[in-house]
Amino acid sequence: MSTIDVNNLLAQMRQMTAQVRLPETAVKAAPAGGGQADFSALLRQSISAVGRSQMEAGNMAASFERGDPGADLGRTMIAVQKADLSLRTMVEVRNKLVDAYKDIMNMPV
Repeated sequence: MSTIDVNNLLAQMRQMTAQVRLPETAVKAAPAGGGQADFSALLRQSISAVGRSQMEAGNMAASFERGDPGADLGRTMIAVQKADLSLRTMVEVRNKLVDAYKDIMNMPV
């Protein structure tokens, strides 16, 4: 079993932090008139990113289960945890959007 490269792991964590902060800056930089199209594009990109991470984690897990020589348990587990966290985050975002929609629909006119 190989050891986990600490510097590589820290670089990946910094990259993930930058990716999480990117949508905040994209929303702030969006013009007032075109915010709806930007939000839908951002949501679509986020959903596809979650799907890609799920596929990547599944492929890595299958590779490890087959016993492929390049498969690493540590990297596989990290990929699976990243995919799980991204899916949970997406579910929470969906729940917040549904709650906001319900609140708006229940407002008196």
